[in-house]
Amino acid sequence: MAHNLHFHADRNQYSFFSVREKAWHGLGIVIDDYPDSASALRFAGLDYEVVKRPNLHRLEDGTEIVSGDSFFTYRTDTGDVLGSRLGKDYEVVQNTDAFAFFDAIVGGDGIQFETAGALGRGERIFITAKLPGYIRVQGEDLVEKYLFLTTSHDGSGAITAAFTPVRIVCNNTLSLALGDCTHRLTIRHTRDARLRLENAHRVMGIANRLSDELDGIFNRWARVRISDADVRSLIRQALAPARETLAGQDPATAAELSTYLQRICDTAYAYTLSAPSQQLESTRGTLFGAYNGITGYFQNVRDYRGAEDKMNSILYGGLAEQRARDAFRICRSFADSGSLS
Repeated sequence: MAHNLHFHADRNQYSFFSVREKAWHGLGIVIDDYPDSASALRFAGLDYEVVKRPNLHRLEDGTEIVSGDSFFTYRTDTGDVLGSRLGKDYEVVQNTDAFAFFDAIVGGDGIQFETAGALGRGERIFITAKLPGYIRVQGEDLVEKYLFLTTSHDGSGAITAAFTPVRIVCNNTLSLALGDCTHRLTIRHTRDARLRLENAHRVMGIANRLSDELDGIFNRWARVRISDADVRSLIRQALAPARETLAGQDPATAAELSTYLQRICDTAYAYTLSAPSQQLESTRGTLFGAYNGITGYFQNVRDYRGAEDKMNSILYGGLAEQRARDAFRICRSFADSGSLS
């Protein structure tokens, strides 16, 4: 099951919802209007409670000993165990707390929950929410501002919140790298309302700063002309592994990798020049268009093992995000120097 969405047998429903558009293999619920927190929890099948309990150790004589430093978590509606080797300091953060985190960002005013769901047995959840306003590139190209949040109930990771702009016209995620300002914030598991609000304000601060900077950067790039030859070179630099990677392989493997890489670059180049969404004045023949070609390739062209793999690759530090960050860095250098060298 490549999608890995949780299926709730009693409800006969996948734990996922989206607004207006089907996603994740057409599974889950599609609704017409943006829901509030309570409704989003229900539509996504996230309205369950997670409980932490100590593990039991059974001796050979049948005696059971309650552990003082080893715990497990389970969901009360299905009884499914979500995590089995948790420490005593691990704090359960309920799904309701994750949505409350979003509501705390702008007091619930203007936040639009667009997708949410649970993976596996419900041990990992994710939420995407659209923020008010747009980044406008050359007045015609709109980039929406999103917050993504994921957390787990099995001890595999902290809460992660990330700001990511998404270009409406082709729905590709524009991963970024603005100096030392990250677009992602990692938050430890806590039910402390004060800390939740403090972290929410930190995320909003990141979003506001990046939004303002990207407005200027993207509009500048939309005015920088770039030749087709330089577009091809930019794609090659952004998508190619280090030369040492190929050099360290045996000749047959290096040749195979080189052929595979060339095919990827050719596909990304063709997408950059020919995709209908790339024909706006802000993208056609511009540095902004070249950058969109690379991010759009990973979002709209590249094949993935499944929807979860695609989400991890694009949003949570996988290959697509790494390559997009490389492309962002190269584009900034080209805008400053006019050269890819």
